[in-house]
Amino acid sequence: MKPGLPTAMERPHFIGIGGAGMSGIAKILAQRGAQVAGSDSRDSETAQALRAHGAVVHIGHAAGHLADDSTCVVVSSAIRADNPELARAAELGIPVVHRSDALAGLMDGLRPIAVAGTHGKTTTTSMLAVSLSALGLDPSYAIGGDLDAPGSNAHHGEGDIFVAEADESDRSFHKYTPQVAIILNAELDHHANYASVEEIYESFETFVSKVVPGGTLVVAHGQAGAAEIARRVRGNKGLNVVTYGEEPEADVRITKITPRGLASEVTVVVGGRMLTFTVSVPGRHYAHNAVAALAAGVALGIPAHNLASALGKYTGVKRRLQLKGEAAGVQVIDSYAHHPTEMTADLEAIRGAAGDARILVVFQPHLFSRTQELGKEMGQALALADASVVLDIYPAREDPIPGVTSELIIAAARAAGADVTAEHSKEAVADVIAGMAKPGDLVLTMGAGDVTDLGPRILETIARLSN
Repeated sequence: MKPGLPTAMERPHFIGIGGAGMSGIAKILAQRGAQVAGSDSRDSETAQALRAHGAVVHIGHAAGHLADDSTCVVVSSAIRADNPELARAAELGIPVVHRSDALAGLMDGLRPIAVAGTHGKTTTTSMLAVSLSALGLDPSYAIGGDLDAPGSNAHHGEGDIFVAEADESDRSFHKYTPQVAIILNAELDHHANYASVEEIYESFETFVSKVVPGGTLVVAHGQAGAAEIARRVRGNKGLNVVTYGEEPEADVRITKITPRGLASEVTVVVGGRMLTFTVSVPGRHYAHNAVAALAAGVALGIPAHNLASALGKYTGVKRRLQLKGEAAGVQVIDSYAHHPTEMTADLEAIRGAAGDARILVVFQPHLFSRTQELGKEMGQALALADASVVLDIYPAREDPIPGVTSELIIAAARAAGADVTAEHSKEAVADVIAGMAKPGDLVLTMGAGDVTDLGPRILETIARLSN
């Protein structure tokens, strides 16, 4: 099945083509026959993977990178107004398309599943993509992270299902009209765009209102924000609401989660039938994500027992408790967690799987606005580790906020009894951790910025010092 390619998307130019969301859309368009081009601030394995699909990828941003015959320019909310390629597009009269509109266009004519929530979107979308593929349904998908190799975050399939991660951060998920929508949770985050949790709830309500008539909302029964949204939308005409969770009232009920090392065995009751399957990542948080994926697939008419078996094929996604390696008896694991709820979930999952092993965390806060609002809670989460090293804030798209530094997190962590060290030099981290780590310890590099690059350096340093 190959949906038609809109004229506006025949020769798209992506500003920031190497980003997780942008690269996926670019890849699918290339697979559908578009002449894709774009630029990114630095070269990467993702950029190289796009070139393998025929895309032209420029490094750096310059007006000359934009071809005069481009049919549109695709941007995300992270692209600043003074970007030279954006200015050139205005001079040439080339339409500018937001990433969410491009993704919405890719879903036309298919049966979309849109996965939303403050946390867990990438994992749940990945679980659906892997399990549906294992069943031979060949779905299209766009994920905010790579499954097993650079560029594996998206695929144009011949099937009629499209699985997409639906981003609430800038309200862009309002553009989608899914047949099945998932809400994993709803908490206050993205403080530059949302002033209150009520605004978050209203935004999710708008997302649910876009579900096609006769479609289904799959929602976490036991998460307060998700449950509140379910309460508000239950009267929506033509909307089926399916809940999942450990509560007896849940439509898809989790009866047992059994840790199995760095995996879990999950037992659920769905449609009156008990099923048990394995989730190849540890922790209750990820078990719930798998059950959300199961409920969504069942809502599309896929037999539950088939899906349960196929979910066992999922082996993780990059940066979601991804084992980076082991040196001298020390394992290094990478975590994308950057919100206190995510940090707590990952640390509890590792604690449950690690037994008596010490857990050392290298944490890089992400965004000044998030640190300003949630720094205390981040520090409290770090108290779950045996020791932590906290880096400076990764700014991403934001400018500094006076008085907002990592010290907000460090002070809160110490107040909670945590052993925390401030480190302003990323280059020094590998030596610091190597000096702390002992055989049997687990090291987590944690955060949404470039802290992930430190894992290999830590392993190399530990190996060198152990010889």
